[in-house]
Amino acid sequence: MTYKAIIEGSGTSWSAYLPDLPGCVAAASSRERVVELIRGAVSVHIEFLRDRGEAVPSPTTREGTIEVEAA
Repeated sequence: MTYKAIIEGSGTSWSAYLPDLPGCVAAASSRERVVELIRGAVSVHIEFLRDRGEAVPSPTTREGTIEVEAA
């Protein structure tokens, strides 16, 4: 399964989350580190759901983020 992650931030504050896996988040001081952390968080999150006997949501998010300029 492939999930889409939303990555936000700049400078020394970065975060990531997956719309299809509520509660699966990561934060770090660099974009590279938050990408690394969210990849690991997905595996841990899915393992946690399975251990509790909960369903693992299928990926439904088809697109990532876009930039929109405000007038």
